[in-house]
Amino acid sequence: MIDLPTLATAQQALVKAGRTLHQAQQVPASGGNFSVRLDRSHMAVTVSGRHKGHLSVGDIMVTDLEATPVGSDLKPSDEALLHGQIYRLREGAGAVLHTHCRAATALSMLESGDNIILSGYELLKVFDGVSTHLTQFHVPVVDNSQDIPALAAEVEQAVSDGACHAYLIRGHGLYTWAGDLQACLNQVEALSALFDCELTLRQCR
Repeated sequence: MIDLPTLATAQQALVKAGRTLHQAQQVPASGGNFSVRLDRSHMAVTVSGRHKGHLSVGDIMVTDLEATPVGSDLKPSDEALLHGQIYRLREGAGAVLHTHCRAATALSMLESGDNIILSGYELLKVFDGVSTHLTQFHVPVVDNSQDIPALAAEVEQAVSDGACHAYLIRGHGLYTWAGDLQACLNQVEALSALFDCELTLRQCR
């Protein structure tokens, strides 16, 4: 049984997050998808095709962690399975955000390898477990695919390091997760700034 007050709080928080990320130009057009964990087996996730800057509580639905709708005929975001995957792999994850940050998307296309390494940035201390700029912060990059189960298999291997906080889908966008939605929003903001810095540095080399 889904706790209705918990669901209502999650819906309202995700609507607000959509406006925040839209204003920050993180989710152009109808891109991106968001979720909040409701319990060990369920999540509140955005409905497919909705513009994230104009969400209403009716655009946030409940699914299980396999992205199967619960009590709704609505269709969840195509990549809801990737959200459920993170909740299965990371017991401490309370929210997952997928954005289409321009710098992240551009870097994912420029990077020929399977990860981007961020190092020397003070802002890395935003992330749990990072206490110094003198670290190597790995952001895996996986190739895009319309076959979501196959993509999920690639992601599971890429994020097997428990210290991983985010990954990129090449030419697509960013996924990041945290213990709660506000921390996840902070990570999106931090990663956007870090990717901007990294892109500028690469252009200057």
